[in-house]
Amino acid sequence: MENNQEVLLKVDHLCQYFKMGPNAVTKAVDDVSFEIKKGEVFGLVGESGCGKTTTGRSIIKLYDITSGSVYFKGVRIAAGTQSYKDAIKKAQTEYKEKISKAANPEEAAKLKKELDAFVAQQRAEIKSAQYDQKNCDKEYSAKLVKQVEEKYAPLLAAATGAEKEKLAKEYKNELRKAKNTRLVTQIQMIFQDPIASLDPRMTVREIISEGLVIQGERDKKVIDEKVYEMLELVGLVREHASRYPHEFSGGQRQRIGVARSIIMNPELIIADEPVSALDVSVQAQVINLLNELRDKFGLTLLFIAHDLSVVKYFSDRIGVMYYGKMVELADSDELFLNPMHPYTRSLLSAIPLPDPIYEKTRKRIVYNPLAEHDYSVDPPTFRELKPGHFVQCNEAEYQRYMEQLK
Repeated sequence: MENNQEVLLKVDHLCQYFKMGPNAVTKAVDDVSFEIKKGEVFGLVGESGCGKTTTGRSIIKLYDITSGSVYFKGVRIAAGTQSYKDAIKKAQTEYKEKISKAANPEEAAKLKKELDAFVAQQRAEIKSAQYDQKNCDKEYSAKLVKQVEEKYAPLLAAATGAEKEKLAKEYKNELRKAKNTRLVTQIQMIFQDPIASLDPRMTVREIISEGLVIQGERDKKVIDEKVYEMLELVGLVREHASRYPHEFSGGQRQRIGVARSIIMNPELIIADEPVSALDVSVQAQVINLLNELRDKFGLTLLFIAHDLSVVKYFSDRIGVMYYGKMVELADSDELFLNPMHPYTRSLLSAIPLPDPIYEKTRKRIVYNPLAEHDYSVDPPTFRELKPGHFVQCNEAEYQRYMEQLK
C-alpha cells in the first residue's frame, strides 16, 4: 500500500438504531468512529449480528443514519439528528430544575438565556445535518456540470463544421452524465449473498451495465465494450454477458457482483463478507482478484468479515466490533501481536491452524463481558494505548493495558 495519509472516508460517532415497537429500540451500531485512508484496506470484523453489515449499509446510504456523520472526500454525505434532539431534551430537563431553584429572577433569566442559546445552536446543527443529507449529491452534480461546461465551451467556440457537430454530441452526452452522477456512486458495494443481490430476471449484461444506464450512458456500443472489459477483468468471458445468474456457480456470481461494483470506477468499495458463502479454494480466487483490482485501479476497500485469518492476509488496519460498538482498532500486525481487548483475544483464540500438535493444546478463550468488565461506576471510552492502537476501556482497564504493553 502507498504511504498515503489522505483520509478518504471518515465515520464520526455513527449510530444506527431500529425501532422494534412503541418504546423498544435496537442499537445495531452505537457510537462507532474510524477513518479509512486513500489506498488502504480497512478490515471490519466481529461475530454475526455485531453491526458490521449495518455499518457498511449506513455508509453507502442504504439506511438513513440515526445520528453521527459520514464524510467522503471531505464532504458530509450522511448525517443523523437524534443526538442533537436528545441533547435538547436533556438540557431542557436540567435547566428546568436549575431555574426552579434559582435564588432570584435575574439568575433565572440568565439560565433561561443560556438554555435558549444552547437549543438554538442544536437546532442549527439539525438544520445543517438535514441539508447535507439531502443536498450533498445535488451539489456534487452541479460541480461536475460546471466542469463539463468549462471544458467544452472553448472547444465548441473554436470548432467548425463536422468537428463541431461531433463535439456538440459529445458535450450533450457528458452533460447528461454529469447531471445524473451522484457522489455516493463513487462508493460501491459487493454484497454478502451473491445470488440474492443479482436480479434473476436480468442478464449479466443488464446487471453489470445498470449503473452506467442510470448515470445516463445511451451508447449501446460503449456499454457493451465496458461490460466485456469488466467480465474479462474478473476472470469471466464475453459469452457470459447474455446468460442469467442461475446459470453460474457461487464464485462466478460473486465475480459478477465485483464486475458490477467496479464498472462505475469507484474510489471506495465496501466488500460485505464477499467470500463467506464460498468454498475455501474459491475464497482464495476472489481475494486474489480483489487484490489485483486494488493494485490496478488504486482502490480503497472496507472489507467486512468474521474470519480473522482472511482479514489479516488482506487488510492494512483492522477494527473489531462487538454488540454494535468498536472495541479495538489497530494495524493488522499490531492487532495480532498485541491484542488488548478480551473479545479480540477470544476471536484470535478461535483461529484454527493446520498443525495437529498446536491444535491439541489450543485453548479457546471465552469472552464474558459481565465477568470481564465493571462499568457501573466508570463507563468506557475509546482510548489510544499507543499511536494507531485504540481500545474501548475505562480508566482502570486503560492502566492495566498500558502495563501489559510495557
